Amino acid sequence: MAHPVMKSANKPAVPVVLALTTEADTPRAEALAKLILGQGLAACVSLRTVQSHYHWQGELQTSQEVELLIKTSGDQLRELELVIKENHSYELPEWLHWPVASSATYGAWLQGELRAAT
Repeated sequence: MAHPVMKSANKPAVPVVLALTTEADTPRAEALAKLILGQGLAACVSLRTVQSHYHWQGELQTSQEVELLIKTSGDQLRELELVIKENHSYELPEWLHWPVASSATYGAWLQGELRAAT
């Protein structure tokens, strides 16, 4: 019997989109993650505390934030961005996204967890 990892080795990579935003604290980040997961706009959201250094309104700022790394598809990206902007605690939320390739098995799982784009 072939090893499960080896079975998927010949399958093509699946396109996935990673999106990144930050929130002011853990409760807000968790609420935002639960909202987008509950709406089927992401299959997974990873949270991690970061220390950010940035310019804001002419001043150098430093703050503890929670980074949300969102795993989704290109079909969900537009609506995901709208939901983030409407429900974010920041006036100008960070919003970065880029396409990546995933394993066939992870990509299939991700696609299965997303709702059909409207």
